[in-house]
Amino acid sequence: MGKLVGKAQYRDILLGTGLLWAALALVLWPEQAMSAMRDGVALCGNVILPSLFPFFVLSSLVVELGMSRYLGRLLEPVMAPLFQVNGNCAAALALGFVGGYPVGARTAIQIYENGQCSRTEAERMLAFCNNSGPAFILGVVGAGVFGSGAAGLLLYLAHLLASLLVGMLFRFYRPGERPQTRRSRGPQFQAASFPKAFTKSVTGAMQSTLNICAFVLFFTVFLRILAHAGILVRLGQILSALLSPLGMDQTWAERLLTGLMEVSSGVSSLTDGSLPGRLSMAAFMLGWAGVSVHCQVLAFLGDSGLSVRTYIAGKLLHGILSAVLTAALLRLLPLSSPASFYLAEQTEAIAQLDFQKALTLSATAAWGMWLAFFALTVWVVQKNSGKRR
Repeated sequence: MGKLVGKAQYRDILLGTGLLWAALALVLWPEQAMSAMRDGVALCGNVILPSLFPFFVLSSLVVELGMSRYLGRLLEPVMAPLFQVNGNCAAALALGFVGGYPVGARTAIQIYENGQCSRTEAERMLAFCNNSGPAFILGVVGAGVFGSGAAGLLLYLAHLLASLLVGMLFRFYRPGERPQTRRSRGPQFQAASFPKAFTKSVTGAMQSTLNICAFVLFFTVFLRILAHAGILVRLGQILSALLSPLGMDQTWAERLLTGLMEVSSGVSSLTDGSLPGRLSMAAFMLGWAGVSVHCQVLAFLGDSGLSVRTYIAGKLLHGILSAVLTAALLRLLPLSSPASFYLAEQTEAIAQLDFQKALTLSATAAWGMWLAFFALTVWVVQKNSGKRR
């Protein structure tokens, strides 16, 4: 029987069974599927499209206009020793910290496809540049889920530190390959190419945002059907039995499963329980990012040839380090201490902004960063032209 049915046939049988079950679930629970779809459409229209689109336009302009190369000349003394990547990759790191998932990963892939970094450097960057944005951690997680600006700030600090640590560890990935050195004569900035770069960036940003919305819609319906069918509960029972030596019960196992699939749903489920445990699990979910975000990154990878395993390993390590750092920061800087209270005051106003104001600030920050890149580009070009004279 094993010779008659190979691995490919087993895979096709499993996939066929899964598709048959999915079709049956849509027939049995159409109201739940439609309700989840409406919630997903509302999430895409009110949050995903307006928040990610300006950052996608920004990242495309930075790469298409060659600004990342000029910025790389300034930051190469920092990027090369710490992360074993050339300075061009600094744009992906900066935009990944500000724009959120998956702006950093998309920028790193664009830099590689434009020939501004090697394949190894791009894989190193993918391992740690795809991070959550400050608006999501401070606003949704900190103020929304935990009701505390200090909790959001602590999670964001742990998230950033863990990302940088992952980058430093992945500098040893393929240690024999060093960062690319910049050419003796870099590309000249031409303002005439701006219209072409602008139109390409806007259309590409809209296509990328719609791709993300497609995965958000799918996983919203998928998780709702799993929960309604009771499958999530059964999987939680299995996982809690496996992790019982670590003290994880079924409720926490179900939360972990949800966060492994979709980060926002998983974090939103952390409404009760011990505060240190909730914060540590939230930190892990934010670092891991969820299968939904990973599928968004895979859509950008396409036929680039970049390693998916390196990216997944980096995100798993990011989640683990984030949880460990969160627990350590809770010991060093308790949420009730005067220092954390003072820091919370600095972020409370940001965390409690309504959506329209937060969106305005997000778009302003995106275009402000683009102007900063532009100013650095002009300065470096003038400096290099003066040296050549």
